[in-house]
Order: sequence, then C-alpha cells, then structure tokens
Amino acid sequence: MEHDSPLLSSAEVARIAARIDRPVVLVGMMGVGKTTVGRKLAMLLGLPFVDADEEIERAAQMSIPEIFAQYGEPYFRSGERRVIARLVGEGAREDRKVLATGGGAFVDPETRGLILARGISVWLDSDVETLMDRVGRKDNRPLLKQGDPREILTRLRNERQPHYAQAAIHITSGNQPHQVTAHAILRAIDAWL
Repeated sequence: MEHDSPLLSSAEVARIAARIDRPVVLVGMMGVGKTTVGRKLAMLLGLPFVDADEEIERAAQMSIPEIFAQYGEPYFRSGERRVIARLVGEGAREDRKVLATGGGAFVDPETRGLILARGISVWLDSDVETLMDRVGRKDNRPLLKQGDPREILTRLRNERQPHYAQAAIHITSGNQPHQVTAHAILRAIDAWL
C-alpha cells in the first residue's frame, strides 16, 4: 500500500494504538534518536514514555558516567537488566509504554531475551555520520571517552549490528523529522502485529 504522506491520520494512529498489547521497546546505537523519537511515539499513542537510562540513574542515585567510572560496565549492565525487566513487566497490556533503552542494552543476551519475549522490539538504525552529528553535541557518553569517537562508533555499530538485527522491527532514522520516524515505526508495528 502506497502512502502519499509520511504521516498517518489520527484515526489510523488510534487504530494502531488500540492493537498494541505490550511495551514498545526502542533499541539501537547511542545518538540514533531513541529518546527523542520515543517521546514522539508515546505522545502519538497516548502511552507513557520511559527512558531506561534515566530509570537506572534514579535507581543508582548516580549518573551513568559515574556508574561506569566507579563500578565498570559489567556492573552497569547487570543493573540495566534488572531495571529493564521491571519496566517491561510481564509484557502484558497493562505494561504498555514506549521504552527507550541504552545503546548496549540489547547486546546483553539476557536483556535481549527479556525484550524479545515481552515487548515489541524496534531497532532504530542510522549511519555513522548521523550518529557522529548527534553524539558530538553531548559529553555524557562513557564509551566514547576511550579513544577516537568516530572509530569507536563505527566499531560498536559493527559489533552490535547482529544483536540489533534480532529486533522484530528495523527502522532507519536519517535526517528526517522525528515525527516522520515515529509514523514509520507505527506503520511497521501495524504490519508486524
């Protein structure tokens, strides 16, 4: 079916929203737009938006860079897994929300298994140039402080791609408005359900 407009009508959005029966979980690289697109998507669907990284910081009462510096990545991933398990719940209708995960969350086999079993997993993908543009604006990415950010992003993207590819839905987020990406996700969820 061809669409003239990249945006769905409010009636189409409402129809798709009514079909969603579990959490929508956004996965993908840092800087791909999971939080920004996730907020738009949640607003369209009339569902709560939750950022897993914010929940981890709240639970730990520390920033993610502080957790990495003080305890290391394995400790962080363990806490991340527990927080995501709580956020996706049983994957039932009452657990519906839009959840943005950190870039490495879906790489962890246990966390990935939870998300695949209990959520509608959406891989937001982007090229390295777009990611560089976006992450270059912030100084809160612990993994990018370990060398050349472009090289690190390229390597991480290549390493993580096989994991991200296990998501139910794959959407490319380029230099288009976040609203367009959110509507593309809705179309893909509609087709997947």
